[in-house]
Amino acid sequence: MSVNSISDATFEKEVLESSLPVLIDFWAAWCGPCRMVAPVLDDLAKDMSDKLKIVKINVDENPETPTIYQVRSIPTLILFKKGETVSTMVGAHPKSKLVDWLNEHLV
Repeated sequence: MSVNSISDATFEKEVLESSLPVLIDFWAAWCGPCRMVAPVLDDLAKDMSDKLKIVKINVDENPETPTIYQVRSIPTLILFKKGETVSTMVGAHPKSKLVDWLNEHLV
């Protein structure tokens, strides 16, 4: 599984109605740390495809969803389970830290 792009229009279907937990990456093309975390998320999407769906949303092209979830800095990663926010992580982090954070909340 790969990281798919979503929009304000598809957010509800792709995230809130997902049967799997969803990690959403709020990012922008001009954001250096966002570009750093992208390959890590691609790896995680493959490694954890059986228990997690990973999507990304461009905050410049889709301002509604980041406003609703009070995204103030990017990259911001928000984990959803059953349509509810479970945890948030801000900034670019190494894969090991992201795996530990996700495993803590995917039990």
